[in-house]
Amino acid sequence: MDEMNKLPQEGMGCCGEKKTQRSEEEYRRLINRLARIEGQIRGIRTMLENNAYCTDVLTQSAAVTAAMNAFNRELISNHIHGCVVRDIRAGDDAVVDELVGIVQKLMK
Repeated sequence: MDEMNKLPQEGMGCCGEKKTQRSEEEYRRLINRLARIEGQIRGIRTMLENNAYCTDVLTQSAAVTAAMNAFNRELISNHIHGCVVRDIRAGDDAVVDELVGIVQKLMK
């Protein structure tokens, strides 16, 4: 299967959910970040299974949190430069409220 066929299409998909067309490079960067985070999570699980010291587990947990924050920063930057700009140029100002809502969720 062609890698680009895996990418979501921009606009509306089935059932009315929005989708975003990502470049192959952006897709690969985000997937690679998530794969590293999955590895970190598996490492934490192994640490617990091996009765690792609490602060060692917490240190790794903090690293996962930092990695997720970096993932979110990259994704929101891409969203603003792509989706938000596109929708505002098309006259859809509701995207600003959507953006404010997601930033509030990320800042909890």
